[in-house]
Amino acid sequence: MPKLQGFEFWSCTLGGARHVVAPMVDQSELAWRLLSRRHGAQLCYTPMLHAQVFIRDANYRKENLYCDVCPEDRPLIVQFCANDPEVFVQAALLAQDYCDAIDLNLGCPQMIAKRGHYGAFLQEEWDLLQRMKIDKTVRYAQMLEKAGCQLLTVHGRTKEQKGPLSGTASWEHIKAVRKAVAIPVFANGNIQCLRDVERCIQDTGVQGVMSAEGNLHNPALFEGRSPAVWELAEEYLDIVRQHPCPLSYVRAHLFKLWHHTLQVHQQLREELAKVKTLEGIAAVSQDLKLRCQEDISRQKEGEKPSGGLPFFHWICQPYFRPGPREGSKESGGARGKRALEEEEGSTDVLSKNKQKKKLRNPHKTFDPSLKPKYAKCDQCGNPKGNRCVFNLCRGCCKKRAFKETADCPGHGLLFKTKLEKSLAWKGAQPRLQEPQQARPGEPGGFPEVVGSALA
Repeated sequence: MPKLQGFEFWSCTLGGARHVVAPMVDQSELAWRLLSRRHGAQLCYTPMLHAQVFIRDANYRKENLYCDVCPEDRPLIVQFCANDPEVFVQAALLAQDYCDAIDLNLGCPQMIAKRGHYGAFLQEEWDLLQRMKIDKTVRYAQMLEKAGCQLLTVHGRTKEQKGPLSGTASWEHIKAVRKAVAIPVFANGNIQCLRDVERCIQDTGVQGVMSAEGNLHNPALFEGRSPAVWELAEEYLDIVRQHPCPLSYVRAHLFKLWHHTLQVHQQLREELAKVKTLEGIAAVSQDLKLRCQEDISRQKEGEKPSGGLPFFHWICQPYFRPGPREGSKESGGARGKRALEEEEGSTDVLSKNKQKKKLRNPHKTFDPSLKPKYAKCDQCGNPKGNRCVFNLCRGCCKKRAFKETADCPGHGLLFKTKLEKSLAWKGAQPRLQEPQQARPGEPGGFPEVVGSALA
């Protein structure tokens, strides 16, 4: 059968899918894909898989794809990250019987992608996306089409736009790409409800719309519904019992679904973080449901949602990531995350990890001016040990103490002491009497060598 291409591929192989669940590391696993498909998703991607590991590790293939085969989970696209054409092709050949298409990640902006030189960082050969104009974005898309790409997803953001710097995706860029190529295009960005999906298709002319964060907070997004959180949480947990996945995935999904409720009932946040079993997670979710029902029973007529939410906290709804403050731009363009975090230690611009620490300890501050000052190591500038005999940090101290066979009690390094103990122990051992060696030819001696030859 000849390979279908472009719009024929999208229409026949992918069923003309318009509602797409994005590839999400540790989040678009089989159980979540099945839940999303039940609620309007027409096409799903696997989490991003590492092509090199997929080739060499049979267990990785089994855990991430081969064991997840399910007739309900089609059409399915497998996404790989790769920076070597041959490796990418080999991985694709190993995956082709378990999916409907293979995707190459050219959009991941995370630090791990930068270290591995894949995702959005493959684009650095073209210049930083931050400086790319629409015409250059278009030429990049046309280059991919010419290379054989049959479907293109445009995220509408630069790789610097992540975390508190996510900002708004540029549908203008997406629209320009769609007009310039003769293959189907999916849009990704600014999708929080079904109305956004419809507006994006109308404004950009794309064939389909992909959702990641919107889908995580409301898997019924493509149905145009905002059900009670516990409805989808319980359904997801039932699917996980049939199609098990790592507990960390389940916990992360419950944190997303219950995000707004956990801002109200924060004591249950710790419970959800601590439980070690699936049934333990289900029990915390049930507790959250009961708390919500109590809140509903106490609700007054005409009462409106608090915190600027469109719905009450027990309803699935979008999460709007806090962004940088208005009017606080530095000269020179985009600001780094650390610069944002240093603004008065404010929690609305802290990273998620620091926000979690703040929840555990409300008195904790990230104001750099309040951080304790440490004396610096004489060699590398890292904080030195307060009791180091060399006035160095542990790493530099260890190197010097080893080189000089010296001790540093402050860092617990005892090279000199251990050497002295070793020598003392050897000196205390009784000397073994050496046996008298017989001469060659005598009884007990070595045979006399008269010649040798190799046959």
